[in-house]
Amino acid sequence: MSADLTDPRPHRPLLGMSLRLLGVVCVSIMFIAGRTADARGVHIFETLFYRQALAVPVVLGWIAMTTGLGSIRVRRIGAHATRMVVGVTGMALNFLSYILLPPAEAVTIGFTMPIFGTILSATILKEKTGIHRWGAVLVGFLGVLVTQRPGAGALFSLGVVVAIAAAFMTACVSLILRRLSRTEDPGTIVFWFTFLSLPPLGLGALLYGGAHDPVTWGLLALIGISGGVAQICLTGALRWAPVSVVLPMDYSSILWIALFGLLIGQGWPQAATWIGAALITASGLYIAWREHLHGRQPPSA
Repeated sequence: MSADLTDPRPHRPLLGMSLRLLGVVCVSIMFIAGRTADARGVHIFETLFYRQALAVPVVLGWIAMTTGLGSIRVRRIGAHATRMVVGVTGMALNFLSYILLPPAEAVTIGFTMPIFGTILSATILKEKTGIHRWGAVLVGFLGVLVTQRPGAGALFSLGVVVAIAAAFMTACVSLILRRLSRTEDPGTIVFWFTFLSLPPLGLGALLYGGAHDPVTWGLLALIGISGGVAQICLTGALRWAPVSVVLPMDYSSILWIALFGLLIGQGWPQAATWIGAALITASGLYIAWREHLHGRQPPSA
């Protein structure tokens, strides 16, 4: 989620970075809980439905305490519907990537989102993209190749393809948000994304859902609540600091995912994953810095 937020209060970079970091931790918890729920027999439709449904009260409470419930009046319902379809597709692919891949590898490939954002900005928005940013794109994709340990077998597994597709869809969402934020309040964007997704996801949950034990229901509740809190923190961070300041916090997610992965018995990431993550992170941060120099918002989700 991203938006240009104009606020009369002074910038508080430390607060913005802290909120972004908390949001990243919540996102990490959400995906690890989603992976664990899948291992306990939860269908992806159920995971997505409870992710959205349980986030609604959290989001509404946030809106009520900030801009007021009247701010959810919609101006461009068609654009919100498009954002919902693309956003839910990206969310589903992200959850699946954490199910199909070791968590640290999934989050590392997810770091390629700013790289796809650069490509889409150049091809769709026709933004000027110089040799520096294209060089960063190449370094980022080199990082993906490193994570796959060439020579260790098949270069791209289904999980890797899903993770790359997830990063691409998230970059598409960032472009949609960039346009929506020109006329819509951030709270409005978050609310309608969540609300519009409930009918189709609810139907899927009815068709593929089932009974669960208390621990599994607790995991689904954790997915929804942590996801809602993450949306609030990631968006709220931008009220106090620009994207270029808070974006580096996103890359700490590999540390949180690695630690949470240890808790569910995934083991410590291999050296190739850390090297690839370093290359992709450097690429993303360099793209963000170049965007900052040229006065554009780097893609942020």
